[in-house]
Amino acid sequence: MNKKPLLALFGTILLLLGSGYVFLRHSSNPPGSLPNIGNSAGLSPRQQSLLQQPALPPGSEIAKLVVRKAEREMDAYDAQGNLLKTYPIALGFSPVGHKQFEGDGKTPEGRYTINDRNPHSSHHKNLGVSYPNAADRAHAAAQGKNPGGDIKIHGLRNGLGLIGAQHLRRDWTHGCIAVTDGEIDELYAHVKPQAEIEILP
Repeated sequence: MNKKPLLALFGTILLLLGSGYVFLRHSSNPPGSLPNIGNSAGLSPRQQSLLQQPALPPGSEIAKLVVRKAEREMDAYDAQGNLLKTYPIALGFSPVGHKQFEGDGKTPEGRYTINDRNPHSSHHKNLGVSYPNAADRAHAAAQGKNPGGDIKIHGLRNGLGLIGAQHLRRDWTHGCIAVTDGEIDELYAHVKPQAEIEILP
């Protein structure tokens, strides 16, 4: 059996895979922007514009996050109320309305705090959101249900980081707020402890 055609085919496959890797890694990362954004083809002009923003300057401190669910965007503010950056996001798989019960696929609405951080998350890194609060627990208990919890701002599932910005094509979390790995790296570094997060419909 002639092995040369098989070797040539194998080499071609490796070349294509390597080219795809480089494309995903670098196709939409202008100078000064965050790494690991990947291919933004097919996203809206607004999303593409947000993905090309420069990285936050060293020493920047995020004191408040405002999530606008309908726009699929999250604004980061400093302590003086200045807008530092806006991030495109994905939400829970059933995003309309406030989270009430475990498994409903909704992202919470209301005022919470960033109360935890995990550098070894199953989704690269995460920042914890203080849902459920007392009112959330009381409402769920009145219905005889569990309010759920473990709501995070997180990156992509480990091993799938090369998906990059393509994750924005659909709402895919169980109620969390998802960004790219490069974006959660930035947020993890700049969000101050106990920062406020306001989640709007």
